Amino acid sequence: MNLEVAFNQNKEQSIQGRYLTLDHIQPVLNRLNTNNQLQVIGQSVLGKPIYEYQIGHGAKRVFLWSQMHGNESTTTKGMFDFVNLLHSESDLAKQFLNHFTFCWIPILNPDGATLYTRANANGVDLNRDSQDISQPESQVLRATFERFKPDFCFNLHDQRTIFGVANTGKPATMSFLAPSYNEEREVNESRLKAINVIAGINEVLQQFIPGQVGRFDDSFNINCIGDTFQYLGVPTILFEAGHFPNDYEREQTRKFVFISLVTAFKVISENDIVTNRMEDYLNISQNNPVFCDFLYKNVKINYDGNEKIINFASQYKEELIGDRICFNAYINQIDNLENCFGHCEYDAQGALYTDDYNNIPKLDQKANFYLNNDIKFVNGLVKN
Repeated sequence: MNLEVAFNQNKEQSIQGRYLTLDHIQPVLNRLNTNNQLQVIGQSVLGKPIYEYQIGHGAKRVFLWSQMHGNESTTTKGMFDFVNLLHSESDLAKQFLNHFTFCWIPILNPDGATLYTRANANGVDLNRDSQDISQPESQVLRATFERFKPDFCFNLHDQRTIFGVANTGKPATMSFLAPSYNEEREVNESRLKAINVIAGINEVLQQFIPGQVGRFDDSFNINCIGDTFQYLGVPTILFEAGHFPNDYEREQTRKFVFISLVTAFKVISENDIVTNRMEDYLNISQNNPVFCDFLYKNVKINYDGNEKIINFASQYKEELIGDRICFNAYINQIDNLENCFGHCEYDAQGALYTDDYNNIPKLDQKANFYLNNDIKFVNGLVKN
């Protein structure tokens, strides 16, 4: 099966970009609700509906949720692409529908999605609320878990552009984790199932994004939902959709989410999880926060009458303005950048830095400046 062709055939064209709310997905959910698969299962802090979409009639039960953090929408897009596949009447769709029953919460945190925030409307990170279960969204998630009784859980997230694969200089476009179930990070039968699935996903992804798959830190935190569900004995897999070069809207990354989902369910349905692929899993390099969006090297500054060569970096802040996300670059690091990589790097070769402020880069200053008074940078980039 050609996974790229399958993605292109099933990509949900009506949703794109980083800002994804209930208003955006409601028409798609209504269209996909061909046989009462869609149900309202609760409400957010601000009274927005939380939906469950259930499809398939197989014995293996899979529970998935996305946008637990409201500003992490890439896996939601990838899931819609995957659900379109399930509606395609292809042989693979029939295989999956016969083998699995899928239960998906498309946007667990609809208030955070509207506000484009990680937390919910009460300012609570739902991924640290698995023990207190203090928020209505957390209560919906836990109640659905207990009612549905899944055989596998998929905890679907985005990660920031700062993450790379170890110190390779490659971005962590997709990262995964089989969460720990105890402080000792031991591997039991349940966790091993998740590990084997991830090893299978990585094997396929290396054909598409070689060297751009990371493994998330497995420190145990019972307050995190993935750790809790793993502790409760259900194999749980964390997805972290990250940066692909020049893809800040994450339209390329969504393809790799789709490929990862298809591969995961092929691995499970074909019973490829009975082996021990621990070594393959551990060979996936760990995530490392080594990237900035822009890295400027060998820049000359005039500091108290002395010329000095420095490096500095800037990072986008994703700011919701109206109904769109604006990527605004701010200076965030100065010097001490030996082990840092930039998604965009510029070698000034000793050109003199000036700006409209004090002619010295300052932290949290907008990344608007000049080199040798003739090369103008606006919002981090050279302006032609």
